[in-house]
Amino acid sequence: MEPTSPALRFAAAARRLSAAARAAGLASPAFRSPPRLKGAARTIRRYPGGAVVSVQLRGRSFAEVASDMVEGVLVANGVDGEARVRLRAAFREAIAPEPSSQAAA
Repeated sequence: MEPTSPALRFAAAARRLSAAARAAGLASPAFRSPPRLKGAARTIRRYPGGAVVSVQLRGRSFAEVASDMVEGVLVANGVDGEARVRLRAAFREAIAPEPSSQAAA
C-alpha cells in the first residue's frame, strides 16, 4: 500500500530509486526537500563524496516529483544517450505507485 503523505511517498520513492540506481551500477544521490534555492523545483549539489538532489514537494503532483527525482539521479551520474532513455524508463517503473487493490474493482 502506497503512503498518502507527500513526505512519506517521497521517502519511499527515494528508497526504491536509490536501490534501482545501485542495481544499475550508478551512485545513488541523497534526496531532500525542499531545495535551498527559493522557487526551484529541483536542484543538485555535488560534493566530493556524492550528490544531493533536492526536490520541491509542496504544490506538485507525485508524477512531477518522481520525474525530478529520476532526472536528478541521471544528471548526478552523467548518464547520456541511449542509456539515459533506458534507465529513465526503468527508474520510473521502480518508483511507480503500487497498484491499488481498489483499482481492480
